[in-house]
Amino acid sequence: MPAPNATMDAAANGKKPRRRRETAQSMAAKQQSISVSEFFAKNRHLLGFDNPRKALLTTVKEAVDNSLDACEEAGIVPEIWVHIESTKKDRYKIGIQDNGPGIVKKQIPLIFGKLLYGSKFHRLRMSRGQQGIGISAAGMYGMLTTGKPVKIISKTSVRKPTHYYEIQIDTKTNTPEILNGKGNGVDIPPNDAGRKYILKHGIEWVAEYEPESEGAKPKDVRSGTRVTIELEGKHHRGRGSVDDYLEQTAISNPHVTLHYLDPDGNQHTYHRSTRELPKEPKEIKPHPYGVEMGRLIAMFKDQPPTSLSQFLTTSFSRVSPAVARKICEAANLSTRANSRKLKREDADAIYQAIQATKISAPSTDCIAPIGEELLITGLHQVVPGEFFTAATRPPSVYRGNPFQIEVALAYGGATQAQKVTLSALQQLIQESDARTLRQFLMNTFDGVGADAAERIRNEAGFGARQSPAKFKSSEIERLHAAMRNVNLSEGQSMQVLRYANRVPLQFKQRDCAITEAVMNMNWRAYGLSQSRGSLPNGPLTLMVHLASVWVPFTSESKEAIAAYPEILKELRLGLQAVGRKLGIYMRRRKKVKQENERRSVFLRYLGEVARAVSDINGADRDELYANLLRVAERKTAEADIKFDDRGRKVADQNGFGKHVLIVDQEQQTADDAPADTTATSPSPANVKPTNGSNGHQQKLFD
Repeated sequence: MPAPNATMDAAANGKKPRRRRETAQSMAAKQQSISVSEFFAKNRHLLGFDNPRKALLTTVKEAVDNSLDACEEAGIVPEIWVHIESTKKDRYKIGIQDNGPGIVKKQIPLIFGKLLYGSKFHRLRMSRGQQGIGISAAGMYGMLTTGKPVKIISKTSVRKPTHYYEIQIDTKTNTPEILNGKGNGVDIPPNDAGRKYILKHGIEWVAEYEPESEGAKPKDVRSGTRVTIELEGKHHRGRGSVDDYLEQTAISNPHVTLHYLDPDGNQHTYHRSTRELPKEPKEIKPHPYGVEMGRLIAMFKDQPPTSLSQFLTTSFSRVSPAVARKICEAANLSTRANSRKLKREDADAIYQAIQATKISAPSTDCIAPIGEELLITGLHQVVPGEFFTAATRPPSVYRGNPFQIEVALAYGGATQAQKVTLSALQQLIQESDARTLRQFLMNTFDGVGADAAERIRNEAGFGARQSPAKFKSSEIERLHAAMRNVNLSEGQSMQVLRYANRVPLQFKQRDCAITEAVMNMNWRAYGLSQSRGSLPNGPLTLMVHLASVWVPFTSESKEAIAAYPEILKELRLGLQAVGRKLGIYMRRRKKVKQENERRSVFLRYLGEVARAVSDINGADRDELYANLLRVAERKTAEADIKFDDRGRKVADQNGFGKHVLIVDQEQQTADDAPADTTATSPSPANVKPTNGSNGHQQKLFD
């Protein structure tokens, strides 16, 4: 060993000092385990909390998803209240309440104060949540950024006490810390005493329903849960905002009523269009094709000792005694072999035998699609348009997991840029950090591409480098007028709404299998313009929904779907189904327009021709004009064709088929008559999607 001053002597002599090396013992002393909450606290971007803007949206999304799941499992038609309040600069208090069944007392701290705790991870059935991370991660993010605990109030019955907790996560141990009631929470008594307690302590709680019919009295909230989280965030409007998420949620969940109070004090309500709950999905067992080798060995160890045949029939779906016998024969094992005594070689033989045996696809009652009629109803309530159609594909399977693809399409109608009010535009400009007007228009409004943004800028007379943040009131008014006057349909790009288990996906669009399938489609065959490798152009809104027992997200933040070949195939077939109906409509629309133009040319000269002929041969001018008019109408008869609400000619059976809605544009114009208000779609009472049983006539082209 060198002397203590050996390093100093080496430095004095101009030599490089020896680097002190770690030993196995010193490295072992530094090793320690970390909890999952400590890992995600340092890597919160994996959960969607990588910036304040996304953090605000992710928190609302996770809470609303949990509320919808709880209400549907309890058979309750959901009603949800979302309240966002600004407390300081870039700090918001978020409160989400539902009318669900509530949560029992002992489960509240674990659900909201422990990551990877939930009831959905091991169940193979369709649900919005999967991992038991979302809402507890939101509470952890709030604690890390503001130091404030999560506040939960839950009511399970009118007669039982209401439970109130203030909780934060101990990230070192991934366990909840209860801060109120001396570590036990607080039980609030029912009835008037409870109401007084809630008012006295300033606890946020919506105590009454809003009546659904005029003159009805408000109803007491019999049960439900409210979670309040204060966090560092950034509120904005437009694409990827809370407003956008709630609007898209109303489309995919037409059975829910959403009450939203934004930070500016504006109240928005999305009313339900049906009280019928989705079909309740049933839990299924794993399919043999989706079980990998390591998982199969673990199942042998975890299950109680039984015969191999019984193990296969009770552990997997679609494995009957006959199928189990075929698997055992292919693996050269006895059906009576003890499952706990099988060796690794035996497990490998069984795994290979499963892959070689023909087994029926798993049952599909574990997923609950939205359905074509409700897809059209939801899309029509939120998205203006003249043509709506939807298609639900038959169930399919990837890695043994059932899934189903649904596609809905809306064509026509004004873009968000043309519907925005002057006051809303002023607020959007104030909240935007865009450096140029072109960037502001493209990032704020769906469907506004580069060409449309340039046309708006030129119409308003602004320079290419002008920043909207510096606009004066008169300049904003000029921009608003240009946005309403410029024809955006020519350069407008398709708006794609992506959903997984009824949940909107708003980020990482380019990484998603849905976007990949849409961009790889040849939309030119259906009457749309499209550049290679990009979305098609046109006033088009496309909604794609993937329903599955296990959605293959690309990350824990659940923002994009992985591109499995089976999923891409079903997406392509679903897009083609709605594309064919759109193509029929576009061709008919074009034909009717051409015939209208031909007729206008005829009518322009018929009077002159009738007068000239009358002057030449003395024929009756009025009679001659009437005869010529009948000939012109017969030659341009396409202009007078009437179509029913399925888009087919009246008394013509060869039309679009089922699940098509064509909106009377005259009626829509009348409904949208008030100026300087946010445009809305026509009332569902005026036009209803049908399955072909209605003969109501609507114009295809005016």
